[in-house]
Amino acid sequence: MNDSFSFEKTILVTGSGGQLGMELWKLCDEYPSYKFLFTTREDLPIDNFKLVKIFFEQQQIHHCINCAAYTAVDKAESEKEKAFLINADAAGNLSAICKAHQAQLIHISTDYVFDGTSSTPYKEEDRISPINVYGASKLRGEEFVLNNNSSAVIIRTSWVYSSFGNNFVKTMLRLLKEKESINVVSDQYGCPTYAADLAATIMTIVEKENGEHSQTGIFNYCNAGVVTWHEFAKAIKKFIKSKCSINPIPTSAYPLPAKRPQYSVLDTTKIKKTFGITIPNWKDSLHKCLSLLN
Repeated sequence: MNDSFSFEKTILVTGSGGQLGMELWKLCDEYPSYKFLFTTREDLPIDNFKLVKIFFEQQQIHHCINCAAYTAVDKAESEKEKAFLINADAAGNLSAICKAHQAQLIHISTDYVFDGTSSTPYKEEDRISPINVYGASKLRGEEFVLNNNSSAVIIRTSWVYSSFGNNFVKTMLRLLKEKESINVVSDQYGCPTYAADLAATIMTIVEKENGEHSQTGIFNYCNAGVVTWHEFAKAIKKFIKSKCSINPIPTSAYPLPAKRPQYSVLDTTKIKKTFGITIPNWKDSLHKCLSLLN
């Protein structure tokens, strides 16, 4: 009996309990020709190298989407070793294992690899110079991933939010309902990224990889449009018709353990051209997310 029609390619999603992992989980029914394996830190801690190796030996993985990361930006300043273990060493190890098993790796990175001193959107090849431990650990991860596996895809993204997990949008929703007045930083510029949009783009990349042409290297992804945290908060306020006043404050008035880039706008020309995707405007995507949350 020829069972070739029942053949499925397997996609492993690591760190699936986070925002992006949950959005991929939500999408999986739209891709019935793939078998998805969703693992959390509890099932498959990527810094347990032996466990990851055994997992790949037991499963036939065709694609690995690495959403697992140490993302506590401020905590990373005092937990440098842990941040580098997960974001750099573990990512590099996962990349080497993917290469050994001929599995495509899609690894998620960050705008924090840049120092934020630019005044024009960052292209993939622009100078990298992180200003905090988290950014430095993610940059080292990028280097390890590509050194160990030249066919990997790295996606740098920024200001990620979702209807899942903890994020700026959900924090603002809570504060705008509870408070009469809040302060929000108004001198940091970036591009919000709705994790659902990023998840859909990742699946487009997976599908293209199964076509004739495979693409590798680093790509930027975020929603279209530039905004400050203050403007982002005002858009959320407008949507829910909150009466809370939002006061603009400078970064200096809200000191945190980790420095933030003042400007981390990403140029997404390369990913759009390479994979033939259109990227929604941040306001449209924010409305989609808020409609779900409300």
